[in-house]
Amino acid sequence: MKLTQRITALALSPALVSTAFAGIGTEKTVYVGDTITTVPTGQEGKLDLTDPQTAIYTLKGAQIRIPYAGVTSLEYGQKAGRRVGAAIATTILVSPVGLALLLSKKRKHIVTIEWTVEGHNEGAAFELGKDAIRPALTTLEARTGKKFEYESEDARKNIGR
Repeated sequence: MKLTQRITALALSPALVSTAFAGIGTEKTVYVGDTITTVPTGQEGKLDLTDPQTAIYTLKGAQIRIPYAGVTSLEYGQKAGRRVGAAIATTILVSPVGLALLLSKKRKHIVTIEWTVEGHNEGAAFELGKDAIRPALTTLEARTGKKFEYESEDARKNIGR
C-alpha cells in the first residue's frame, strides 16, 4: 500500500469505525413494534416520561400516548450481539488488533409496555439507548406502580437490579 493510501485510510478510519459502532443514540428511543400501526417502526424518537400522567413517545409527525394508570405490565429484555462490523472495519483499515473488538458485546435494551385504554388492550416495544434505560425503568415503575418482569436472570443482572 502506498503511503498516501495508508494516510487516507487512517484519516477515514474514525468515521468508518464510528459507523460500524452505530446503533441508536445513547439517549434515544426506537419504536420496535406491537399493536400501534400508526407509528412507523425502526425510527428514532424520544420517550418523554416527565408528564406525571402519561408517557409520550414522539417522532416526526407521530405520537404514542401511554396513560400510566392503564399500564397492565412492564417487561425488560436484552439482545446481545458482537461488534462484527467494527472489528472488520478496524482490522481492514488500521490493524489486526481490531479483531479484539469481537470479544466485546453490544446490548440492545428492549422495554415492552402493555396497557388498556377505553377497554382496548394496547402494547408497544421500545429499544432504549444505554444512557436512557436505567432512568426509564425507575420512572416507569414509580409512575405505574408496576414492577418490571425480566426476560431472564442475565438481563436483570446486566441492568444492575
